[in-house]
Amino acid sequence: MAFQGKTRRTQHQFPSPEELYLSGTLPRTTEAADGLWLHQGDVIRAYAEQHQKTPDLALELPTGSGKTIPGLLIAEWVRRKSEGPVIFATPTKQLARQVLATARREGVPSRLLIGSHRAWDTAEQSDVEGGEAVGITTYSTIFNSSPKLPEPRLVIFDDAHAGEQFVGAEYGVTIHRYKDPGTYEAVLSALSPFLSGLLLQRLRGEPDPGAHHQVRLLLPAINPSVIAELDTVLARLPEPYKFEFAMIRSGLASCCVYLSYGGMQIRPMMPPTFENPIFSRAGQRVYLSATLGSGGELERAFGRPQIVRMPLPTKTPPRSGRRLFVFPDLVAGGSPLGLTKNIVGVTNKALVLSQETSEKTEAAAAAVAGEGVPVWGRNAVEQGLDAFANASMGVLGLANRYDGLDLPGQACRVVVLGGKPDAVSLQDKFLSERAEASAALAERLRTRIVQGAGRCTRGPNDYAVVVVLGSDITRYFSRPENRKALEPELQAEVDFGWENSRGTDPDEVIENVQMFLTHGVDWRENGEPLVAEFRQDAVKVELPGADSLGNSATPEVEAWHLAFRGEWLAASERLQEAARLVGAGGASTRGYRGLLLYLAGVWLHLGAEGEAQRAKARQLVRQAEAASNVRGTWLREMPDLPGAEEVPLASMDVTAVGTIAARLRGQLRPNRVTDDLRQMVEALRQDDSTVYEGGLTTLGSFLGAEASKPQGKGRCDSAWVWGTAIWMTIEAKSEQHANGLLPLHDIRQANTQLDQLAADRSMDHPPAGSPAIIVSDRLTADPEHSPAANANVYLASTETVEQIAGDVSTVWRDLLTGAVGIQEDQTLRRYVRSVMLEHGCLPSQVINRLTQNRIRPGD
Repeated sequence: MAFQGKTRRTQHQFPSPEELYLSGTLPRTTEAADGLWLHQGDVIRAYAEQHQKTPDLALELPTGSGKTIPGLLIAEWVRRKSEGPVIFATPTKQLARQVLATARREGVPSRLLIGSHRAWDTAEQSDVEGGEAVGITTYSTIFNSSPKLPEPRLVIFDDAHAGEQFVGAEYGVTIHRYKDPGTYEAVLSALSPFLSGLLLQRLRGEPDPGAHHQVRLLLPAINPSVIAELDTVLARLPEPYKFEFAMIRSGLASCCVYLSYGGMQIRPMMPPTFENPIFSRAGQRVYLSATLGSGGELERAFGRPQIVRMPLPTKTPPRSGRRLFVFPDLVAGGSPLGLTKNIVGVTNKALVLSQETSEKTEAAAAAVAGEGVPVWGRNAVEQGLDAFANASMGVLGLANRYDGLDLPGQACRVVVLGGKPDAVSLQDKFLSERAEASAALAERLRTRIVQGAGRCTRGPNDYAVVVVLGSDITRYFSRPENRKALEPELQAEVDFGWENSRGTDPDEVIENVQMFLTHGVDWRENGEPLVAEFRQDAVKVELPGADSLGNSATPEVEAWHLAFRGEWLAASERLQEAARLVGAGGASTRGYRGLLLYLAGVWLHLGAEGEAQRAKARQLVRQAEAASNVRGTWLREMPDLPGAEEVPLASMDVTAVGTIAARLRGQLRPNRVTDDLRQMVEALRQDDSTVYEGGLTTLGSFLGAEASKPQGKGRCDSAWVWGTAIWMTIEAKSEQHANGLLPLHDIRQANTQLDQLAADRSMDHPPAGSPAIIVSDRLTADPEHSPAANANVYLASTETVEQIAGDVSTVWRDLLTGAVGIQEDQTLRRYVRSVMLEHGCLPSQVINRLTQNRIRPGD
């Protein structure tokens, strides 16, 4: 048989991806799209005209407006130039298969390279390496300790707004206590020099009310022996930890440890992607994103100092279907969960999204599924969504999957957003809850919500109901600045949904949902025109601090790269510059600036070559304390740099420690104290207002305050006074149920309480910084009423108060046993301070826990 050969044909070139598409050259199938939408053509044309050589380019294509086809056309157009391999990456395997199917329909030669490289087909791998086909893969195939893909001319990242979850988190070791208690304990032991005996006992014992929720920041590099031990322990761990550790081992000293009762995460804040040859040596990196905010989110997520943004060339973004938002927590009477179940029951088909674990999310899906309606989870859709999409009924619960799910048309008409997705990782949780640096997460949070809301509206004529379930996410939408940061079309839908949920009868809500899902004449005549009215007034306004965060992204990324390489002095200088730029954001970025200054101080200490630099490092730490909110207590948990003076307690804490120490030296009856603590905890679990108020006053006294219920009509339910340092008044609305909005009357009443307390004490005004707290499970105020609140009025949940009460009980149990025999006053005070600090029960810490939710917007 004669040898046969194949002559490689030169493929025809086109001036732009758009002309390639229009030429008819691509062997498109009958299932291919009818044609390019106007905005898709605009995007790929602008790419060809302006950005063929831009190293890092982000293209904005909003949710449901079709990112995949423009991305594939750019990939194929570049591939035909024969300048090197082209890679198209997606966050998950399921999405990669989805993109492959689209590529085949559109006639783009593609090969799927996912999973273990050992299982890849050699011919298909060769096609990608030789530029014969576009390689479709996942983020994790690129970002791992030993990537096997060829170095590309172009790599395209689909759903790039998910970069932190699928890139940043790859550079770190994550350990879940309940899944792997042995590993958790081994690493915890290595970190023990940073932890007091009380905290270790707390982390190793049964979870108390506060320990499970709190995230601590540790910087092991401060103690060289800890770094050495941590490296040894991590290096011994089995798969998959050894692969995770390999990603960060060379820069372990720069890593943060985020520690909680439920788990720990060891990682640098920003990924050292410069070490990855597939990513860093690519000729060009293109990021397809649903939103291009100005806060620097893409740069931080992908570890690139600068990414050029190319927004939609058209002034008006394409409409991605119509959504009817429903807020069950605002509906009059009834149960929010029950109403959600009834809404799902209209179609018996829904998608439930949550940031909780897969088990909890699937349980939430089961809770809203009707009798006989199957519940689907992650495992059921691992190979794709077709089975669920084609099913006549079912509720699908997915954790942390706000991106990349296409359920258009009749596949699914109801999305349930269960809770606010602001703590997908422990790093997120620390930034939002401890460092008061939520401004740095705002862009990420908004994108997750927008993406989640768009999972079932995948085209301009699609429509779906979006159920916003949970007080935290409802509270998020209650803030005018959060709604104004949305695109105008989405703003209008949210505002329309809010108005038609607030105080509405549940039966009427169901009627509205049915009318919308029928999507007939009644909706077009009675619903659509009203949404259009809201649309006329909607204008997008970026959140406060967004520009300053965007400006600081470049020096931040550069600083983390330098730190990962151990270039501490240069890293500190760049982070100081970033802190200066962040500071331009004012109060909104204060917490984040404090964190950057603290890290800059630690890094300067690590690289210091003399006492002058060490003194400067200590000065940066003091600046961090001044920059952070006075109630930002995480800094007090950090070890002092060598030579630093002990951080003095806030005056309120000094007062409390002195009061409690004096009580311990007095005629204390331990059995009586134990009974009082038990009764206090029981009282704070009651709805009865009289019983609850008594529990609050007891709680205040155990926190070292002068606690009482002021006499007179219309007075607060409990007042806590720490001398002249700080006061707090509490309005207890324990009888209020979670559904509905906080009444205006409650806000106005809280406004006056501190001034009345000052009058009682013949003072002109209360001490600066004194808060007024409303304790209620109605954790959302009407946006029309919230401006009426004073700047120092906050909402806190009964759950938060119950957690504090549990912590206070633990504190006093420790004090009753540990303080025995301590005679010297200063020694006793130090012991009281340490116990209260470790359990989050110093007054400054308690106030911080109760003031997470300011009612008045914009403060």
